[in-house]
Amino acid sequence: MSDSVIDRVRRVIEAASMSQAAFAEKVGLTPDKLSKSLAGVRRFSSLELALIAEAGGRTVDWLLTGREPLRPAFAARTSAGATPRRGRVSDAADRFTAAYEVLELLGRPPKLPPMPSVRPDIKRFVDQGRQLAQDAVGALTAADGHRTVAALETDVLITACTQAFGVDVAVTSLPDAVDGLTWQTDTFRLILLGPTETWTRQRFTLAHELGHILARDAQELVVESHVAPGRQKDLTEVRANVFAAGLLMPAPEIRDRFRQVADRHGRLTVEAFSELVVAFKVSPSALSARLSQLRLMDAKSEPAVHYRALTTEICHLLAGATDAFQRQLAWAAAQRFPVRLVAALYKCYAEGETTLRPLASLLGMDVDHLHDLLDPAEPDSPEAAVGEVEGSEVEEGDLIFQP
Repeated sequence: MSDSVIDRVRRVIEAASMSQAAFAEKVGLTPDKLSKSLAGVRRFSSLELALIAEAGGRTVDWLLTGREPLRPAFAARTSAGATPRRGRVSDAADRFTAAYEVLELLGRPPKLPPMPSVRPDIKRFVDQGRQLAQDAVGALTAADGHRTVAALETDVLITACTQAFGVDVAVTSLPDAVDGLTWQTDTFRLILLGPTETWTRQRFTLAHELGHILARDAQELVVESHVAPGRQKDLTEVRANVFAAGLLMPAPEIRDRFRQVADRHGRLTVEAFSELVVAFKVSPSALSARLSQLRLMDAKSEPAVHYRALTTEICHLLAGATDAFQRQLAWAAAQRFPVRLVAALYKCYAEGETTLRPLASLLGMDVDHLHDLLDPAEPDSPEAAVGEVEGSEVEEGDLIFQP
């Protein structure tokens, strides 16, 4: 006979090696309420289950269903020969999947809007990547007919992907040699990116991982190391790379901007090439590959070899856009959590449906420290709150000037 919620709560109490009354006090319940719930006279509330799960080192999902927490199997897709350790990879994803589990149990799962998919009549993976990119560009630019994907800085692009496709994106610490993690289930779509000083790689990785999600490649956790155009042999990786190039550098936009800079400079000079790097927010090597693919530049020509060897920073310097480079660099190196996931967990806490632990776990913070940040102690006195200056009398409305 399978265990019930009551049976599993009893197991938590037994494992705690505490009396029923002591356990009730620990989780903030009266002994009478706990006794009635264990007798089946009253139901446990969602908050009470969250407190019991927290005290017992379990999850609410386990208390309700007996299911162990979701632990992802993963497919390692690396190009550098290094396979990340399974434990470290799972740890990186566990914080986020636990948050999804809590929201699902509380009846507040994230919205998953319809998204483009591979068309059954398109057989070649390369063509599928192109088609997906065209559909994705259309979805991302539908809200504003004058906006292009290239015009969106990476943080804005992430927000657009969340709104259009229901994909949650985080920039968080990942195991060494891992550029990104991707995972999708029936209830969430997740992309994790590592902080980096190579912001063009991070942007390309974002687009690459989005390609996996739209193609439904990430049914198990996908771990990728050193994502780079043209270096993978797996056909799903080829498709994701083609998608990323088509999303970040759509053929019509590339051709149009290429003509503009070439006409202005008379030919594709290093300055003109640098303008394109800045405009499309990609690396010189990625742009070179795309120009060659569209037959706008001979990949074997001397200028092409020279342009490909440039750095992103040099291109921004030549184009007079060092401020844009520094802005992207600072953003790519900073941690970022999915806004809607954080907001949803905080709302559940504010409305008394769960504790702060799920949010603290997601943010990688101590729960007491997070509580202090969200609910700071009141000032000791009204004078401290208004900044009274000892030895001076300040009438209401007076201005205080300090050097």
